Amino acid sequence: MTDIVDELKWRGLIALSTDEDALRKAFADGPVTFYCGFDPTAPSLHLGNLVQILTMRRIQQAGNRPLGLVGGATGLIGDPKPNAERTLNAPEVVAQWVERLRAQIAPLLDFEGPNAAVMVNNLDWTQGMSAIEFLRDVGKHFRVNKMIGKEAVARRLESQEGISYTEFSYQILQGMDFLELYRRHGCTLQTGGSDQWGNLTSGTDLIHKVEPDAVVHALGTPLITKADGTKFGKTESGTVWLDPEMTTPYAFYQFWLNADDRDVSKFLRIFSFRSHEEIEELEQQTEERPQARAAQRALAEELTTLVHGAGQTAAVVAASKALFGQGELDELDEKTLAASLAELPHVQVAELGPVVDLFAEVGLVASKSAARRTVKEGGAYVNNVKVASEDAVPAKEDLIHGRWLVLRRGKKNLAAVEVASA
Repeated sequence: MTDIVDELKWRGLIALSTDEDALRKAFADGPVTFYCGFDPTAPSLHLGNLVQILTMRRIQQAGNRPLGLVGGATGLIGDPKPNAERTLNAPEVVAQWVERLRAQIAPLLDFEGPNAAVMVNNLDWTQGMSAIEFLRDVGKHFRVNKMIGKEAVARRLESQEGISYTEFSYQILQGMDFLELYRRHGCTLQTGGSDQWGNLTSGTDLIHKVEPDAVVHALGTPLITKADGTKFGKTESGTVWLDPEMTTPYAFYQFWLNADDRDVSKFLRIFSFRSHEEIEELEQQTEERPQARAAQRALAEELTTLVHGAGQTAAVVAASKALFGQGELDELDEKTLAASLAELPHVQVAELGPVVDLFAEVGLVASKSAARRTVKEGGAYVNNVKVASEDAVPAKEDLIHGRWLVLRRGKKNLAAVEVASA
């Protein structure tokens, strides 16, 4: 790969740039030291953040040096939300979240070799600065009339909530980050989402004022939209997080596996590290045989392996197959099985009853009579075993890990029953 700008454009990862031709030249003359910032306003990063981390990974693989900034200072404030003030978290909570986020970013970058990544924390250069120093040395270079024109601030000024001076000042802090990284590490590029463009350019503007000879750049990636109108990175159960305790590896895998055919090509280009040829082949397969879901499976396996490791991916693939009768359910470890069943319709019962009652109670059929018809027609399964009798009652020995039954109607309709007293 000789031109990272062309690569990013092919993948649909450039929405805004301060000067694309100048940036292309900087990469050609390289290596470029660049950074992207992540604020610890939650205990985990999510899929929107993953776009930025993987963009950093691509730029590093093209021979450039990344700085991963986790904002121990800016995380105490938070960038302005569209319509409400952020809840301020306690400093000790933010400090804990800093470490959690650093641990999620680090495995996705390379910390060895001539372009080794470096993790930085903006608390290092802000906590010792007095308010007077901040106002004189940094705030003096910002003009209020330009600050209120930034999109994030303008939206809040138009809302009933308004905006506090604290969040209004966020762009100054982010601008100072770029200046400090320019001075400390020779950083000349900041990347981020296009919704952060005002904050990104606050840094380039500040550097141009205090370091007139500096040549610096900002690059904004597009916001990802889904064809069905729902928000990217969200499911019925909420945000898709990178932390396996907040979003299980199974649920993470299923998010990609369930991607709409209209979205999977875009997702492949943005998230996958497969070659152009491999991606175009998967795109063609989606067009010709969408029911095979080859692109979704490839993406789900690649991303789950990248974020959670090959072992977890193997476990969730085995679980996904076993649920549909292509493997042994009782061979799945308890944690993986629990995570997979949590994604299905499920009920908890005090004791086992007839199969037809369970099918109706969990909602696989509309009524007990419908359940009997399903059994009679050969379409009812418990733990992948066909139910032979309308009067069948599962035994306690049938419970997987002493807790669960997996019910299936036909080939694709699944549900789970957990016995609380087991």
